[in-house]
Amino acid sequence: MGKNSNQFVQEITTMEIDFPQWYTDVITKTDLVDYAPVKGFMVIKPYGYAIWENIQNYLDKKFKETGHKNCYFPLLIPESLLTKEAEHVEGFAPEVAWVTHGGHKELEERLCVRPTSETIICTMYSKWLKSYRELPYLYNQWCSVVRWEKTTRPFLRTSEFLWQEGHTLHETSEEAQDETIKILNIYKDMCEELLAMPVVSGQKSESEKFAGGERTYTIEALMHDGKALQSGTSHFLGQHFTKAFDITFADRGGKLAHPYHTSWGVSTRLIGGLIMTHSDNRGLVLPPRVAPTQVVIVPIAAKKGNVMEKVDELYSSLKSKGIRVEVDDRANYSPGWKFNEWEMKGVPVRVEIGPKDIENNQAIVFRRDLLEKNSMSLDNISKSIEILLEDIHNTLLNKATTHRKEHTYEVKNMEEFKKTIEETPGFVKAMWCGDDECERHIKDETGATIRCLPFEQENLGNICFCCGKDADKMVYIAKAY
Repeated sequence: MGKNSNQFVQEITTMEIDFPQWYTDVITKTDLVDYAPVKGFMVIKPYGYAIWENIQNYLDKKFKETGHKNCYFPLLIPESLLTKEAEHVEGFAPEVAWVTHGGHKELEERLCVRPTSETIICTMYSKWLKSYRELPYLYNQWCSVVRWEKTTRPFLRTSEFLWQEGHTLHETSEEAQDETIKILNIYKDMCEELLAMPVVSGQKSESEKFAGGERTYTIEALMHDGKALQSGTSHFLGQHFTKAFDITFADRGGKLAHPYHTSWGVSTRLIGGLIMTHSDNRGLVLPPRVAPTQVVIVPIAAKKGNVMEKVDELYSSLKSKGIRVEVDDRANYSPGWKFNEWEMKGVPVRVEIGPKDIENNQAIVFRRDLLEKNSMSLDNISKSIEILLEDIHNTLLNKATTHRKEHTYEVKNMEEFKKTIEETPGFVKAMWCGDDECERHIKDETGATIRCLPFEQENLGNICFCCGKDADKMVYIAKAY
Protein backbone atom coordinates (compact mmCIF):
# COMPACT_ATOMS: atom_id res chain seq x y z
CA MET A 1 0.00 0.00 0.00
CA GLY A 2 2.24 2.79 -1.25
CA LYS A 3 1.56 6.32 0.00
CA ASN A 4 2.42 9.74 -1.37
CA SER A 5 6.02 10.17 -0.27
CA ASN A 6 5.67 13.97 -0.11
CA GLN A 7 2.52 14.16 2.00
CA PHE A 8 4.35 14.82 5.27
CA VAL A 9 6.55 17.65 4.00
CA GLN A 10 3.62 19.37 2.27
CA GLU A 11 1.68 19.53 5.52
CA ILE A 12 4.31 21.57 7.37
CA THR A 13 3.97 25.35 7.09
CA THR A 14 7.17 27.07 5.96
CA MET A 15 8.86 28.72 8.95
CA GLU A 16 9.77 31.83 6.95
CA ILE A 17 6.08 32.40 6.19
CA ASP A 18 4.54 31.67 9.61
CA PHE A 19 6.95 30.60 12.35
CA PRO A 20 4.32 29.92 15.08
CA GLN A 21 2.27 27.76 12.70
CA TRP A 22 5.44 25.96 11.55
CA TYR A 23 6.19 25.15 15.19
CA THR A 24 2.65 23.87 15.80
CA ASP A 25 2.79 21.73 12.67
CA VAL A 26 6.12 20.20 13.66
CA ILE A 27 5.13 19.25 17.20
CA THR A 28 1.76 17.78 16.24
CA LYS A 29 2.62 16.06 12.96
CA THR A 30 5.71 14.36 14.41
CA ASP A 31 3.61 12.86 17.19
CA LEU A 32 5.29 14.68 20.08
CA VAL A 33 2.13 16.05 21.70
CA ASP A 34 -1.62 16.35 21.48
CA TYR A 35 -3.96 18.91 22.97
CA ALA A 36 -5.78 17.89 26.18
CA PRO A 37 -9.49 18.57 26.86
CA VAL A 38 -8.61 21.36 29.32
CA LYS A 39 -7.36 24.47 27.50
CA GLY A 40 -3.65 25.09 28.00
CA PHE A 41 -2.81 21.51 28.95
CA MET A 42 -0.95 19.06 26.73
CA VAL A 43 -0.58 15.32 26.39
CA ILE A 44 3.05 14.35 25.83
CA LYS A 45 3.02 11.33 23.54
CA PRO A 46 5.66 8.56 23.69
CA TYR A 47 8.01 10.13 21.10
CA GLY A 48 7.96 13.47 22.93
CA TYR A 49 8.25 11.87 26.35
CA ALA A 50 11.30 9.87 25.22
CA ILE A 51 13.08 13.18 24.55
CA TRP A 52 12.20 14.34 28.08
CA GLU A 53 13.44 11.04 29.51
CA ASN A 54 16.83 11.54 27.84
CA ILE A 55 17.08 15.04 29.33
CA GLN A 56 15.99 13.65 32.70
CA ASN A 57 18.51 10.81 32.59
CA TYR A 58 21.39 13.18 31.79
CA LEU A 59 20.52 15.60 34.60
CA ASP A 60 19.62 12.96 37.17
CA LYS A 61 23.04 11.38 36.72
CA LYS A 62 24.77 14.76 37.11
CA PHE A 63 22.73 15.65 40.20
CA LYS A 64 23.57 12.36 41.88
CA GLU A 65 27.26 12.72 40.99
CA THR A 66 27.22 16.06 42.87
CA GLY A 67 25.58 14.56 45.97
CA HIS A 68 21.92 15.38 45.37
CA LYS A 69 19.11 12.97 46.24
CA ASN A 70 15.60 12.73 44.83
CA CYS A 71 12.45 12.97 46.91
CA TYR A 72 8.83 13.97 46.42
CA PHE A 73 6.59 16.61 48.00
CA PRO A 74 2.79 16.99 47.81
CA LEU A 75 0.93 18.52 44.89
CA LEU A 76 -1.42 20.60 47.07
CA ILE A 77 -0.29 23.46 49.30
CA PRO A 78 -2.47 25.14 51.96
CA GLU A 79 -3.13 28.83 51.24
CA SER A 80 -1.69 29.80 54.63
CA LEU A 81 1.71 28.41 53.59
CA LEU A 82 1.72 30.19 50.25
CA THR A 83 1.06 33.54 51.93
CA LYS A 84 3.91 33.21 54.45
CA GLU A 85 6.37 34.91 52.09
CA ALA A 86 4.78 38.09 50.69
CA GLU A 87 6.98 38.62 47.61
CA HIS A 88 6.62 34.99 46.62
CA VAL A 89 2.82 34.87 46.77
CA GLU A 90 2.53 38.20 44.95
CA GLY A 91 4.75 36.85 42.16
CA PHE A 92 2.69 33.70 41.65
CA ALA A 93 -0.86 34.74 42.68
CA PRO A 94 -2.16 35.45 39.13
CA GLU A 95 -1.13 31.97 37.98
CA VAL A 96 -2.36 29.86 40.92
CA ALA A 97 -5.04 27.20 40.47
CA TRP A 98 -7.11 26.58 43.61
CA VAL A 99 -8.85 23.50 45.00
CA THR A 100 -11.92 24.56 47.00
CA HIS A 101 -13.84 21.29 47.42
CA GLY A 102 -13.02 17.76 48.47
CA GLY A 103 -15.80 15.70 46.94
CA HIS A 104 -19.04 17.62 47.73
CA LYS A 105 -17.66 19.30 50.84
CA GLU A 106 -16.21 22.80 50.73
CA LEU A 107 -12.72 22.90 52.26
CA GLU A 108 -12.10 25.05 55.32
CA GLU A 109 -8.90 26.33 53.69
CA ARG A 110 -8.23 26.64 49.99
CA LEU A 111 -5.42 24.47 48.59
CA CYS A 112 -3.28 25.67 45.71
CA VAL A 113 -1.98 23.32 43.05
CA ARG A 114 1.76 23.87 43.30
CA PRO A 115 3.12 26.54 40.94
CA THR A 116 6.50 25.79 42.57
CA SER A 117 7.33 24.04 45.84
CA GLU A 118 9.38 26.42 48.01
CA THR A 119 6.61 26.82 50.57
CA ILE A 120 5.73 23.16 51.15
CA ILE A 121 9.38 22.11 51.06
CA CYS A 122 10.42 24.81 53.54
CA THR A 123 7.60 23.74 55.85
CA MET A 124 9.01 20.21 55.92
CA TYR A 125 12.63 21.38 56.21
CA SER A 126 11.65 23.38 59.32
CA LYS A 127 10.46 20.11 60.94
CA TRP A 128 13.52 18.11 59.93
CA LEU A 129 16.58 20.31 60.38
CA LYS A 130 18.20 20.35 63.83
CA SER A 131 21.99 20.70 63.59
CA TYR A 132 24.72 22.02 61.29
CA ARG A 133 25.95 18.43 61.11
CA GLU A 134 22.94 17.58 58.88
CA LEU A 135 23.79 20.25 56.31
CA PRO A 136 23.84 20.61 53.42
CA TYR A 137 20.38 19.43 52.39
CA LEU A 138 20.81 18.55 48.71
CA TYR A 139 17.35 17.48 47.55
CA ASN A 140 15.63 17.46 44.17
CA GLN A 141 12.23 16.37 42.91
CA TRP A 142 10.90 15.47 39.46
CA CYS A 143 7.26 16.51 39.19
CA SER A 144 4.73 18.68 37.39
CA VAL A 145 3.56 22.16 38.35
CA VAL A 146 0.53 24.20 37.33
CA ARG A 147 0.56 27.88 36.39
CA TRP A 148 -2.69 29.13 34.90
CA GLU A 149 -1.28 30.82 31.82
CA LYS A 150 -3.36 33.13 29.62
CA THR A 151 -1.53 32.27 26.41
CA THR A 152 -0.12 28.80 25.87
CA ARG A 153 1.91 26.89 23.32
CA PRO A 154 2.92 23.24 23.85
CA PHE A 155 6.31 22.81 25.57
CA LEU A 156 7.08 26.55 25.54
CA ARG A 157 4.33 27.72 27.89
CA THR A 158 1.62 25.39 29.16
CA SER A 159 -0.63 25.51 32.21
CA GLU A 160 0.95 22.27 33.44
CA PHE A 161 4.52 21.29 32.68
CA LEU A 162 7.05 18.73 33.81
CA TRP A 163 10.24 19.84 35.49
CA GLN A 164 12.75 19.18 38.20
CA GLU A 165 13.14 21.52 41.13
CA GLY A 166 16.11 21.35 43.43
CA HIS A 167 15.88 22.88 46.91
CA THR A 168 19.04 22.98 48.99
CA LEU A 169 20.00 24.33 52.40
CA HIS A 170 23.53 25.36 53.37
CA GLU A 171 25.39 26.42 56.47
CA THR A 172 26.93 29.51 54.87
CA SER A 173 26.03 32.07 52.23
CA GLU A 174 29.19 31.20 50.28
CA GLU A 175 28.24 27.51 50.06
CA ALA A 176 24.75 28.38 48.82
CA GLN A 177 26.14 30.79 46.25
CA ASP A 178 28.56 28.12 45.00
CA GLU A 179 25.63 25.71 44.68
CA THR A 180 23.62 28.06 42.45
CA ILE A 181 26.53 28.50 40.04
CA LYS A 182 27.42 24.78 40.09
CA ILE A 183 23.87 23.88 39.04
CA LEU A 184 23.75 26.61 36.41
CA ASN A 185 26.92 25.16 34.89
CA ILE A 186 25.33 21.69 34.85
CA TYR A 187 22.39 23.18 32.93
CA LYS A 188 24.73 24.94 30.50
CA ASP A 189 26.68 21.72 29.90
CA MET A 190 23.45 19.79 29.37
CA CYS A 191 22.23 22.25 26.74
CA GLU A 192 25.49 22.07 24.82
CA GLU A 193 26.51 18.43 25.38
CA LEU A 194 23.06 16.85 25.02
CA LEU A 195 20.89 19.29 23.05
CA ALA A 196 23.64 20.91 20.93
CA MET A 197 22.03 24.20 21.96
CA PRO A 198 24.46 26.99 22.89
CA VAL A 199 23.42 29.28 25.74
CA VAL A 200 24.51 32.53 27.34
CA SER A 201 24.76 32.32 31.13
CA GLY A 202 24.47 35.23 33.51
CA GLN A 203 22.47 36.97 36.22
CA LYS A 204 18.92 38.26 35.89
CA SER A 205 18.18 41.92 36.59
CA GLU A 206 16.40 42.82 39.84
CA SER A 207 13.01 43.08 38.15
CA GLU A 208 13.40 39.74 36.36
CA LYS A 209 14.64 37.70 39.33
CA PHE A 210 12.63 35.00 41.13
CA ALA A 211 9.88 36.29 43.44
CA GLY A 212 11.32 36.16 46.95
CA GLY A 213 14.91 35.50 45.93
CA GLU A 214 18.08 37.54 46.26
CA ARG A 215 19.73 36.62 42.96
CA THR A 216 18.60 34.63 39.94
CA TYR A 217 20.99 33.14 37.40
CA THR A 218 19.86 32.05 33.97
CA ILE A 219 20.84 30.35 30.73
CA GLU A 220 19.41 32.01 27.62
CA ALA A 221 19.24 30.42 24.17
CA LEU A 222 18.49 32.11 20.85
CA MET A 223 15.82 30.52 18.72
CA HIS A 224 15.78 30.34 14.92
CA ASP A 225 13.32 33.27 14.69
CA GLY A 226 15.55 35.57 16.75
CA LYS A 227 13.61 35.31 20.02
CA ALA A 228 15.29 34.31 23.28
CA LEU A 229 14.25 31.36 25.42
CA GLN A 230 14.99 31.26 29.13
CA SER A 231 16.14 27.65 29.31
CA GLY A 232 16.94 27.15 32.99
CA THR A 233 17.29 29.16 36.19
CA SER A 234 19.16 28.81 39.47
CA HIS A 235 18.20 31.00 42.43
CA PHE A 236 20.16 32.15 45.46
CA LEU A 237 17.32 32.69 47.94
CA GLY A 238 19.45 33.75 50.90
CA GLN A 239 17.49 33.49 54.16
CA HIS A 240 14.18 34.91 52.90
CA PHE A 241 12.31 31.63 53.03
CA THR A 242 14.25 30.07 55.90
CA LYS A 243 13.30 33.03 58.12
CA ALA A 244 9.69 33.14 56.91
CA PHE A 245 9.29 29.41 57.60
CA ASP A 246 11.39 29.42 60.78
CA ILE A 247 13.99 26.94 59.53
CA THR A 248 16.77 26.92 62.13
CA PHE A 249 19.69 24.78 63.18
CA ALA A 250 22.17 24.68 66.03
CA ASP A 251 25.34 26.20 64.57
CA ARG A 252 28.93 25.30 65.47
CA GLY A 253 28.76 27.59 68.51
CA GLY A 254 25.52 26.05 69.74
CA LYS A 255 23.38 29.05 68.75
CA LEU A 256 20.28 28.92 66.56
CA ALA A 257 20.88 30.11 63.00
CA HIS A 258 18.95 30.22 59.71
CA PRO A 259 20.47 28.26 56.82
CA TYR A 260 20.96 29.68 53.32
CA HIS A 261 18.66 28.41 50.63
CA THR A 262 18.80 27.74 46.86
CA SER A 263 16.29 26.52 44.31
CA TRP A 264 16.76 25.66 40.64
CA GLY A 265 14.95 24.04 37.76
CA VAL A 266 14.57 23.21 34.09
CA SER A 267 11.41 22.01 32.39
CA THR A 268 9.86 20.50 29.29
CA ARG A 269 10.18 23.92 27.62
CA LEU A 270 13.67 22.68 26.74
CA ILE A 271 11.98 20.47 24.13
CA GLY A 272 10.46 23.58 22.56
CA GLY A 273 13.90 25.19 22.57
CA LEU A 274 15.43 22.12 20.98
CA ILE A 275 12.87 22.19 18.16
CA MET A 276 13.19 25.93 17.46
CA THR A 277 16.99 25.78 17.48
CA HIS A 278 17.58 22.93 15.03
CA SER A 279 14.49 21.95 13.07
CA ASP A 280 13.64 22.94 9.49
CA ASN A 281 10.83 23.00 6.95
CA ARG A 282 10.95 19.22 6.57
CA GLY A 283 10.23 18.72 10.28
CA LEU A 284 12.28 17.84 13.33
CA VAL A 285 16.07 17.78 13.39
CA LEU A 286 17.17 16.03 16.57
CA PRO A 287 20.72 15.98 17.95
CA PRO A 288 21.80 12.33 18.29
CA ARG A 289 22.39 12.31 22.05
CA VAL A 290 18.80 13.31 22.83
CA ALA A 291 17.01 11.64 19.90
CA PRO A 292 14.66 8.80 20.94
CA THR A 293 15.83 6.86 17.86
CA GLN A 294 19.37 7.63 16.72
CA VAL A 295 19.46 5.30 13.71
CA VAL A 296 16.68 3.77 11.63
CA ILE A 297 17.43 0.93 9.23
CA VAL A 298 15.13 0.64 6.21
CA PRO A 299 15.44 -2.67 4.32
CA ILE A 300 14.98 -2.39 0.54
CA ALA A 301 13.39 -5.41 -1.16
CA ALA A 302 13.51 -7.15 2.20
CA LYS A 303 12.40 -10.55 0.90
CA LYS A 304 15.22 -10.84 -1.59
CA GLY A 305 18.56 -12.51 -0.89
CA ASN A 306 20.00 -12.09 2.57
CA VAL A 307 18.83 -8.50 3.11
CA MET A 308 17.18 -9.12 6.48
CA GLU A 309 20.17 -11.15 7.65
CA LYS A 310 22.42 -8.13 7.04
CA VAL A 311 19.85 -5.79 8.60
CA ASP A 312 19.62 -7.92 11.74
CA GLU A 313 23.40 -8.12 11.92
CA LEU A 314 23.75 -4.33 11.76
CA TYR A 315 20.89 -3.84 14.23
CA SER A 316 22.58 -6.12 16.77
CA SER A 317 25.96 -4.49 16.27
CA LEU A 318 24.58 -0.95 16.78
CA LYS A 319 22.50 -2.08 19.75
CA SER A 320 25.60 -3.57 21.39
CA LYS A 321 27.27 -0.13 21.20
CA GLY A 322 24.38 1.45 23.12
CA ILE A 323 22.97 3.14 20.02
CA ARG A 324 19.17 3.56 19.97
CA VAL A 325 18.24 1.85 16.70
CA GLU A 326 15.05 0.72 14.98
CA VAL A 327 14.31 -1.41 11.92
CA ASP A 328 11.42 -0.20 9.76
CA ASP A 329 10.33 -3.37 7.99
CA ARG A 330 6.66 -2.40 7.60
CA ALA A 331 5.45 -4.08 4.42
CA ASN A 332 2.49 -1.77 3.79
CA TYR A 333 4.56 1.39 3.26
CA SER A 334 6.89 2.20 0.37
CA PRO A 335 10.56 3.01 1.07
CA GLY A 336 9.99 6.61 -0.10
CA TRP A 337 7.12 7.07 2.32
CA LYS A 338 9.26 5.72 5.16
CA PHE A 339 12.16 8.00 4.23
CA ASN A 340 9.94 11.06 4.47
CA GLU A 341 8.36 9.96 7.72
CA TRP A 342 11.71 9.41 9.45
CA GLU A 343 13.09 12.67 8.03
CA MET A 344 10.10 14.52 9.46
CA LYS A 345 10.59 12.83 12.85
CA GLY A 346 14.19 14.04 12.87
CA VAL A 347 16.03 10.71 13.26
CA PRO A 348 19.72 11.66 12.87
CA VAL A 349 20.80 8.71 10.65
CA ARG A 350 18.91 6.52 8.20
CA VAL A 351 20.52 3.40 6.75
CA GLU A 352 19.18 1.78 3.56
CA ILE A 353 20.21 -1.79 2.74
CA GLY A 354 19.06 -3.66 -0.37
CA PRO A 355 20.32 -6.58 -2.50
CA LYS A 356 22.48 -4.36 -4.74
CA ASP A 357 24.04 -2.69 -1.70
CA ILE A 358 24.99 -6.06 -0.27
CA GLU A 359 26.52 -7.08 -3.59
CA ASN A 360 28.68 -3.94 -3.38
CA ASN A 361 29.44 -4.51 0.35
CA GLN A 362 27.90 -1.17 1.23
CA ALA A 363 24.86 0.57 2.70
CA ILE A 364 23.38 3.95 1.82
CA VAL A 365 23.55 6.29 4.81
CA PHE A 366 21.51 9.50 5.08
CA ARG A 367 22.26 12.18 7.67
CA ARG A 368 19.26 14.29 8.65
CA ASP A 369 21.11 17.47 9.60
CA LEU A 370 22.73 18.07 6.20
CA LEU A 371 20.22 16.07 4.13
CA GLU A 372 23.19 14.20 2.62
CA LYS A 373 23.19 10.64 1.36
CA ASN A 374 26.42 8.65 0.93
CA SER A 375 27.51 5.04 0.58
CA MET A 376 29.29 3.44 3.54
CA SER A 377 31.24 0.18 3.56
CA LEU A 378 29.60 -2.65 5.48
CA ASP A 379 33.03 -3.43 6.93
CA ASN A 380 32.95 -2.06 10.48
CA ILE A 381 29.89 0.06 9.58
CA SER A 382 28.67 0.30 13.17
CA LYS A 383 31.88 2.11 14.15
CA SER A 384 31.52 4.43 11.15
CA ILE A 385 27.96 5.26 12.22
CA GLU A 386 29.13 5.92 15.78
CA ILE A 387 31.63 8.47 14.41
CA LEU A 388 28.94 9.97 12.18
CA LEU A 389 26.60 10.52 15.14
CA GLU A 390 29.31 12.49 16.94
CA ASP A 391 29.91 14.57 13.83
CA ILE A 392 26.20 15.35 13.56
CA HIS A 393 26.14 16.60 17.17
CA ASN A 394 29.15 18.83 16.60
CA THR A 395 27.78 20.11 13.29
CA LEU A 396 24.46 21.07 14.89
CA LEU A 397 26.17 22.79 17.83
CA ASN A 398 28.48 24.73 15.50
CA LYS A 399 25.59 25.72 13.25
CA ALA A 400 23.51 26.98 16.19
CA THR A 401 26.53 28.85 17.62
CA THR A 402 27.16 30.50 14.25
CA HIS A 403 23.49 31.45 13.99
CA ARG A 404 23.64 33.08 17.43
CA LYS A 405 26.82 34.95 16.55
CA GLU A 406 25.35 36.22 13.27
CA HIS A 407 22.20 37.37 15.09
CA THR A 408 23.88 39.14 18.01
CA TYR A 409 24.19 42.89 17.58
CA GLU A 410 25.78 45.79 19.45
CA VAL A 411 23.97 49.10 19.91
CA LYS A 412 24.99 52.42 21.45
CA ASN A 413 21.67 54.23 21.76
CA MET A 414 17.91 53.71 21.89
CA GLU A 415 17.37 54.67 18.25
CA GLU A 416 19.80 51.98 17.10
CA PHE A 417 18.22 49.52 19.49
CA LYS A 418 14.64 50.04 18.25
CA LYS A 419 15.71 49.67 14.64
CA THR A 420 17.75 46.53 15.37
CA ILE A 421 15.16 44.74 17.51
CA GLU A 422 12.41 45.31 14.91
CA GLU A 423 14.33 44.73 11.68
CA THR A 424 16.90 42.10 12.66
CA PRO A 425 15.58 40.09 15.65
CA GLY A 426 18.21 38.45 17.85
CA PHE A 427 20.32 39.16 20.90
CA VAL A 428 21.26 42.80 21.37
CA LYS A 429 24.32 43.65 23.48
CA ALA A 430 24.43 47.08 25.09
CA MET A 431 25.72 48.94 28.13
CA TRP A 432 23.15 49.55 30.88
CA CYS A 433 23.13 51.81 33.93
CA GLY A 434 21.27 49.32 36.13
CA ASP A 435 18.27 51.62 36.67
CA ASP A 436 14.81 49.98 36.95
CA GLU A 437 13.25 52.96 35.17
CA CYS A 438 15.45 52.37 32.14
CA GLU A 439 14.53 48.70 32.13
CA ARG A 440 10.81 49.48 32.23
CA HIS A 441 11.21 52.02 29.44
CA ILE A 442 12.96 49.45 27.21
CA LYS A 443 10.14 46.94 27.76
CA ASP A 444 7.32 49.47 27.31
CA GLU A 445 8.82 50.91 24.13
CA THR A 446 9.79 47.66 22.38
CA GLY A 447 8.43 44.60 24.20
CA ALA A 448 12.02 43.39 24.62
CA THR A 449 13.50 42.54 28.02
CA ILE A 450 16.93 42.33 29.57
CA ARG A 451 17.66 38.63 29.38
CA CYS A 452 20.76 38.68 31.58
CA LEU A 453 23.92 40.38 32.69
CA PRO A 454 26.30 37.81 31.19
CA PHE A 455 29.18 36.43 33.21
CA GLU A 456 31.42 37.14 30.23
CA GLN A 457 31.28 40.92 30.29
CA GLU A 458 32.49 43.11 27.43
CA ASN A 459 33.25 46.81 27.59
CA LEU A 460 31.18 48.38 24.81
CA GLY A 461 31.53 51.88 26.25
CA ASN A 462 30.64 53.67 29.48
CA ILE A 463 27.22 55.16 28.71
CA CYS A 464 23.79 53.55 29.10
CA PHE A 465 22.25 53.04 25.66
CA CYS A 466 18.81 53.97 27.01
CA CYS A 467 19.28 57.03 29.23
CA GLY A 468 22.85 58.17 28.56
CA LYS A 469 23.93 57.90 32.22
CA ASP A 470 27.17 56.23 33.34
CA ALA A 471 27.10 52.48 32.77
CA ASP A 472 29.50 49.68 33.65
CA LYS A 473 27.34 46.62 32.90
CA MET A 474 26.81 44.93 29.54
CA VAL A 475 23.46 43.21 29.09
CA TYR A 476 21.81 40.91 26.58
CA ILE A 477 18.38 42.12 25.48
CA ALA A 478 15.82 40.35 23.27
CA LYS A 479 12.18 39.64 22.73
CA ALA A 480 11.48 36.32 24.36
CA TYR A 481 9.11 33.38 24.60
